[in-house]
Amino acid sequence: MRFVAESGLWTTEAPRDAVPLTAVLEVSGAVLSWTVDGPDAAVHIAFTDPVRAEWLWRIAGDEGHSAIVTALDAAPEGRLEVEGVTFDAHALAQLRRLALGHWLRRWWPASYRDGIAELDDALLAGELALLTASAEGYFADDTFDSDVAELLAPHAENLTALARLGDPRVGELVAACAELAEDTGVSFETPVVAAQAGTRDDYALVAGAGAAGGAAEAVARGVASVNWAAVPPRVFDAAEGTIDWQVETDGAVATAVVRTQLSGPASPAGIAVHVRSGAITGVGHLDSAGTATVALLDEDHSPVTEMTAWSRDWRETAVRIGVDVGESPDMRDRVRAFARTRLQRFGADTFLAEVLAAESDY
Repeated sequence: MRFVAESGLWTTEAPRDAVPLTAVLEVSGAVLSWTVDGPDAAVHIAFTDPVRAEWLWRIAGDEGHSAIVTALDAAPEGRLEVEGVTFDAHALAQLRRLALGHWLRRWWPASYRDGIAELDDALLAGELALLTASAEGYFADDTFDSDVAELLAPHAENLTALARLGDPRVGELVAACAELAEDTGVSFETPVVAAQAGTRDDYALVAGAGAAGGAAEAVARGVASVNWAAVPPRVFDAAEGTIDWQVETDGAVATAVVRTQLSGPASPAGIAVHVRSGAITGVGHLDSAGTATVALLDEDHSPVTEMTAWSRDWRETAVRIGVDVGESPDMRDRVRAFARTRLQRFGADTFLAEVLAAESDY
């Protein structure tokens, strides 16, 4: 098996893809990752501390574990071959499913427009907590993905309420979560109202809140897309073209009115909006409805006048939501195709939240 040194860390020489296509799991002493739409994709392991990776024998055997740690400790930076080492596919399948569950919470492309249903985050978190507890041998140290209580606590009330709806699959999952919670100090004693994944009508209302079409006459208008890696999860409709913008004037100065289409429970309030058209720029923030009115400034940082607005060509205008990241529509299309496949064809790594989403009338 070949290892290479990357940014001061030893890693396996396995291909990696763009972040929204990569499922990641941090275990003790290493970060594991897989390309999500490659069912036979090799695991990529980046060792943060090979000595702390005491679980390595579980996937490489005792001799393989010893050979890898010894070789990495002795070798200089560069490339390294460790002969006779292979990874156990069955053991890795458990870890890949855990990584995939975290990916579902972070990158699932819920979209009313595209017909991709939202996944119930409480159910996902509950099942992930159970999977994490069953893989405790990989989490000798605290890691970003190992906190069972952090997974359960925000969803205790919703999980208990969901169990009362009568689906035995949900009831069994919640009962297991409640038993696990006793060991973590999380209370399941205060259910209030059931919070379910959205129905078609729910998402129609949310999507409609971001629809374009103000009363003012537009100087120019256009459409843009949200870069998923630029924004928090579970906020925006994941389809293309969900940002509508138009330049308006009030008789003196010009502003850009930006409206986004939403999907999910999280609020867009406070997320940055950047508008650029040549030397004209503007920065604002979305409100809770996913809209923003952005003051436009010229290259001298003066307000753009009505005359300037009407006389310029706005066709090259770019509108960005969130931080500045590079991301291709083709990559997002791959994620959508992967999500649709998972809703249509269940496998050993399917989560209950996916099953219920596929069964819903979304």
